[in-house]
Amino acid sequence: MDLIDKAKNFVSEKIANMEKPEATITDVDLKGIGFDGVAFHAKVAVKNPYSVPIPIMEIDYVLKSATRVIASGRIPDPGSIKANDSTMLDVPVKVPHSVLVSLVRDIGGDWDVDYTLELGLIIDIPVIGNITIPLSYSGEYKLPTLSDLWKGGKEEEKKEEEEEKEDPSKVVEI
Repeated sequence: MDLIDKAKNFVSEKIANMEKPEATITDVDLKGIGFDGVAFHAKVAVKNPYSVPIPIMEIDYVLKSATRVIASGRIPDPGSIKANDSTMLDVPVKVPHSVLVSLVRDIGGDWDVDYTLELGLIIDIPVIGNITIPLSYSGEYKLPTLSDLWKGGKEEEKKEEEEEKEDPSKVVEI
């Protein structure tokens, strides 16, 4: 029995000290508004320290605003992580229009929507099996104000001013 216990301790110690894949959510962007809802895309960087590609079994996600779940889902078999390299994953998250109406309470005086995206990246490591890498990302999405909609964004104004400085012949005087 003593030999078996030593073997178990040796194996568990080796596995505990073994380098593991790491992942981070680098950004969450609004990609578009369609008939079925609003599409957000999360960019996830996954680093694989092994010399073999690692299959990603699935990605579970939950998008919350003010502790309310506004979207959740599962992406089955999104691909694999390159060997000895980092892989960028694009995780699409759809929020139905009906849920957006309930967010009006969160907007309040600051005219933004605070959100938290929680991901569970489930990967299959050879010999060990499936492990879940939990990830979380919080941010806020600034909503355009009425003045932004009427006079355009300040970025457009700056771009027009720069173009006028570069090429004065484009300026039309009345």
